[in-house]
Amino acid sequence: MAQGHLTPFLALARQIEQRKIYRVDIVSTPLNIRNLRPLLSLNTAIRLVEIPFCATDYGLPPGSENTDSMSYIHVLRFMEASESLQSPFKKLLEEMTENDGSPPVCIISDMFLGWTVKVAKELGIFHSVFIAGAAYSMAVYFSISLNASLWRIDDYEISIPDFPEASRIRQSQIPMDLKYVEAASFWFFFRQRQFSHCLSSDAILLNTIQELEDIGLEYFRRKTGGKPVCSVGPASFAVIKERTPTCNADYYTEWLNLHPPASVLYVCFGSMCSISASQTKELALGLETSGKAFIWVARPPTEFSLTEEFRTEWLPDGFEERMKKQKRGLLIHKLAPQNHILSHESIGAFLSHCGWNSILESLCRGIPIIGWPMSGEQFFNSHMLEKKGVCLELRDGNNAEFIGHERISEVIRTVMGTNEKGVGIRREYQILKAKLENAIYEGKGFEGSSAKAVDEFLGAIETANSFQC
Repeated sequence: MAQGHLTPFLALARQIEQRKIYRVDIVSTPLNIRNLRPLLSLNTAIRLVEIPFCATDYGLPPGSENTDSMSYIHVLRFMEASESLQSPFKKLLEEMTENDGSPPVCIISDMFLGWTVKVAKELGIFHSVFIAGAAYSMAVYFSISLNASLWRIDDYEISIPDFPEASRIRQSQIPMDLKYVEAASFWFFFRQRQFSHCLSSDAILLNTIQELEDIGLEYFRRKTGGKPVCSVGPASFAVIKERTPTCNADYYTEWLNLHPPASVLYVCFGSMCSISASQTKELALGLETSGKAFIWVARPPTEFSLTEEFRTEWLPDGFEERMKKQKRGLLIHKLAPQNHILSHESIGAFLSHCGWNSILESLCRGIPIIGWPMSGEQFFNSHMLEKKGVCLELRDGNNAEFIGHERISEVIRTVMGTNEKGVGIRREYQILKAKLENAIYEGKGFEGSSAKAVDEFLGAIETANSFQC
């Protein structure tokens, strides 16, 4: 559905493949398969299988096979079109069964492809949903979506329906698509259908760790009635070759080498999010007045298409030239090698939209996050991290439509400075980094919680298939 979901799926496939128990096939539409192919290592046995999809049949622009850089209306059409894959997917599984002499032992699907649960049940195949997001945030998202009549949007704070373990959420942190959705809208019913299907799956996998998200994981265990709920994250980006077709990684390394350890701020809002033209200028002023060095992946403002070329008129006069001359700021107007940049010792903080993949990449490296959530579950991700004392938010959910450069500069200096708040955030991040490293570690008689969870999941598949024999 989105590149941010495809990458964790590939990482999960690699984890399963390394156990050398099952062959792994990844099924997606042709464009997504082409995007995944360069990420496979040469020695992998993972197979990429195409399922036909014609975007123009559904009023979508040609080549629209994931939500990256899509307008909101096209995202809705794309979601609707995704349900049309049910018949060709079932046909593909029947062909695989005929060719292999037996059906697949398991189907693992994205949470927005919950209809695959129905296909799996029709064919007698074990099914699992893989939720690529945070357990806490997705539990909130599921609960609010499935209990829309139990909360009011005019309350300052709400208790999450059917999720009493969660802290109260400010109404400003509820995404617009949940807050003002009409009960008769397509998106409302689509989300309810997929989430209901997910909870009826035979198992749920989540891209997180038990030590970080016990509360969110407990929600899914309760809602699924004791079925396997396995925290198998963080999806390891180390086993995937980073896709950088337009990026010169050595150039960024040379620039970062000019700066001391933990002195550079990395700014990126993911592949789908952006800010307004006026806010772009204000962010530039905030970066300049903070006095900190930075790398900024600057995308076209929200008033323009994300596929447009970036224009200097969207920045303060002479800004990019001043930063370049001072060797204090580097702007990237294309795809950036994020993992490569975050791995450099000069990076000291990450100004992020709080997408879960970006958070995990930051946590794995012990790099503090400055939260600027913009949509969807990003508000819940940021809220969770702030509650844990490892994030400082720039905006109060949807209420802060414009953030002044003074506020931006102040927060940057706080998180990256030697003050008590900044030191405390960085200390807590190092603790979380160690927990994530331990969760995926295997060796010397020790198996981390996520490594155990992968084995638990594979055991559940084996048990289910032995009953069918």
